[in-house]
Amino acid sequence: MRYSKEHKQETHDRIVRKASIRLREKGAHGIGVADLMKEAGLTHGGFYAHFASREALVIEAFAYAMDRSTAYWHKLAAELPPEQRLAKLVDDYLGKSHRDDPGRGCAITALG
Repeated sequence: MRYSKEHKQETHDRIVRKASIRLREKGAHGIGVADLMKEAGLTHGGFYAHFASREALVIEAFAYAMDRSTAYWHKLAAELPPEQRLAKLVDDYLGKSHRDDPGRGCAITALG
């Protein structure tokens, strides 16, 4: 059975979102294709219908994570007067909720 292009894109996006969380939690080496696909409700064999390689997935997941982080920080800063922005960004970045939820946090730390 063939799926629509929209379905394939939605599935691809779901895999990237899940991988971006794992990337931030465990780093690039912590993303296992079989476990990731299982978590996304798919089989391991379906992976290559979406990505040329595991490295291609990691690159896309990192870009997604960075885009999400950037959008969040821009929104947070835009809601404040300029003189309060830096302090708020630092407080938020170093805050408990950011520290305790690395899967939704900064992707830069996952590169280390």
